[in-house]
Amino acid sequence: MGLFDRLKERLVKTRTALSDGITGLFRGGRPIDQALLDQLEELLYTADLGPVAAEVTTELARLHKRGEVKGEDDVRDALRRILLEKVRQEDAEIQFVQKPTVILVVCVNGSGKTTSIAKLAHRFQNQGRKVLLGAGDTFRAAASDQLDIWAQRNGCEIVKQKPGADPAAVAYDAVDAGIARGADVVIVDTAGRLHTQSNLMAELDKMRRVIERRLPGAPHETWLVLDGTNGQNAIQQAKLFTQSVAVTGLIVAKLDGTARGGAVFAIKSALGLPVRYIGTGEQLELLEPFDPEAFVDAIVGTVAGAR
Repeated sequence: MGLFDRLKERLVKTRTALSDGITGLFRGGRPIDQALLDQLEELLYTADLGPVAAEVTTELARLHKRGEVKGEDDVRDALRRILLEKVRQEDAEIQFVQKPTVILVVCVNGSGKTTSIAKLAHRFQNQGRKVLLGAGDTFRAAASDQLDIWAQRNGCEIVKQKPGADPAAVAYDAVDAGIARGADVVIVDTAGRLHTQSNLMAELDKMRRVIERRLPGAPHETWLVLDGTNGQNAIQQAKLFTQSVAVTGLIVAKLDGTARGGAVFAIKSALGLPVRYIGTGEQLELLEPFDPEAFVDAIVGTVAGAR
């Protein structure tokens, strides 16, 4: 099964909502008018596109006025082109230039960070890379234990300390161990936090400084995990979060089982950061590199997307 087919299968609720909704709008040969465009905008909002929904329908109205969009198939293909332009980016898959490559993973509370780290470890190891995890979320005893279980399942090494230990010390030890043991990738977990928790934000900055002290230039990547089902609320928190943290990429988790897969468009538009991976299920292998074309085709159900 290729990437498009996997995404089509996992994002079925979003695709069904959008595709069936568009079909419903044109039932009975209904012409394109402002009322139809307004209903299409509402449909896009329900898929969690946020402000992008208004931008899309404004462009569709312009194309219709110019005679370039006349019916349902035209709308679908134009929608595909517009949405693809909204999320177009370079290859999402990380390029491992340094050894070890150090990735710091951060999140707003409850976003699916630990599971995402496990999936990253699984993916990188399947690519033949040696992975070491750093259990930097020392505030919750369960967090280190959970990461340890995932490490055992993945067959990768982990560095952890007792609950309540200094997260920066764990980060330092993880990078140090990664260097000593010849790891290709060191993934450092952190405690979930909000931008308003100044002590935790200061601690995160300390972790970065300590990592850089042990390995100049590291962390090479800082990825923010967002819960795709939280929509605009998650986006607002993340916008404030990224003002304090030098985030280099996004992981959008929990996109399976929801009709709100359009959140990816809103998230990317609002934050202006590359989407590295999307989580489409609980299993370890269900972390997909973000492919804009495959993603758009999988949820829009366009004529062009019927591969």
